[in-house]
Amino acid sequence: MTFEKNDIEQLEQRYRTAFINSLAGFRQAVLVGTKSADGFANLAIFNSLIHLGANPALFGLINRPDSVPRHTLQNIIDTKEYTLNYVQAAQYQKAHQTSARYEKSASEFEKAGFTELYQPSFNAPFVAEAVIKIAMKLEDIIPISLNGTILIIGSISQVDIDASLVGADGYVDLSAAEVLISQGLDAYFVSKAIGRLPYAKP
Repeated sequence: MTFEKNDIEQLEQRYRTAFINSLAGFRQAVLVGTKSADGFANLAIFNSLIHLGANPALFGLINRPDSVPRHTLQNIIDTKEYTLNYVQAAQYQKAHQTSARYEKSASEFEKAGFTELYQPSFNAPFVAEAVIKIAMKLEDIIPISLNGTILIIGSISQVDIDASLVGADGYVDLSAAEVLISQGLDAYFVSKAIGRLPYAKP
């Protein structure tokens, strides 16, 4: 079976979305916690986390086009703060529920069954049940004109992680933590490590 560019463009919209999204492969599922300027907590699942650099420590997220209200994006723009939360695979049903389109005043924490957690001097909520919690500061918003999506770039302010997950060389063993990973918009998995290799040289 071969799909040419024109074939892909002619696919039924929902089929095309599922096909291309799942074709991109397995990705980190992360719950993004924010709080609006007027005090409403928000939690949303993303599978577009990107490592942009280690010095400074930068992560990116791809946000869908803001053709409809995007509470997470607006909260990040307004407050310049957000959290990244890695939950375990066993929490996949609750994590998926945060993708539902609730009203701004409704808390996805409450609707999905997660607990809000706050740290001193940081306004955005963390997920108390998360095995890894990362505080982020907004650094840049980059519109992608090709399709209307938006790249959110943030710097890491704080990482809360169990010391047992961090190796002597700094490697974070996400597999040991059984963190949730996803494929497409609705399939979830747990990873299994097959090995680590030394730095490759000619």
